[in-house]
Amino acid sequence: MELNSNKVTVNKSAADVCTYLGDVKNFEELMPENINKFEVIRENAFVFGLSGMPEIALEIKEIDSPNTVTLGAISDKIPFTLIANVEAIDENTSEVELVFTGKFNMMMAMMVKGPVSKFIDTLATNLTTV
Repeated sequence: MELNSNKVTVNKSAADVCTYLGDVKNFEELMPENINKFEVIRENAFVFGLSGMPEIALEIKEIDSPNTVTLGAISDKIPFTLIANVEAIDENTSEVELVFTGKFNMMMAMMVKGPVSKFIDTLATNLTTV
C-alpha cells in the first residue's frame, strides 16, 4: 500500500527541511492535535501515540540531503516507511510530499488507509508552519 500526502510549500531551503526532519525531536511539532504520547527514545528514533491507535515507534533510516528523509517502523510487526521527498523551488523555498509505504494484508490496508492518509496530510500541513 502506498499513500501520498498533499504536496506543500515550505518557506525553507530543501537542505533546511532535511535538517529539520532529520532531528526526531521536531516531529512533536508536526503531530496532529489528538496526540497523547510523544517520546524521543534514541537520537534517531521516537515513539508516538494518537487517540484510538496503537503506539508507533519510528526511526530515521536514511537522510539524503537535500532530497529525502526516510523513516521506518522499528517493529517489523507493522512494516512501513515514511519518506519525505523534498524538492527545491528556489534557495529559500521547497516543496515537500510525504510518501507512506506499508506491507499490509487487504483487510488491514482497508482499515488503516483513511487514518494514515489523514495523518500524513496533517504532518505535511504542519510542516508549512515551522
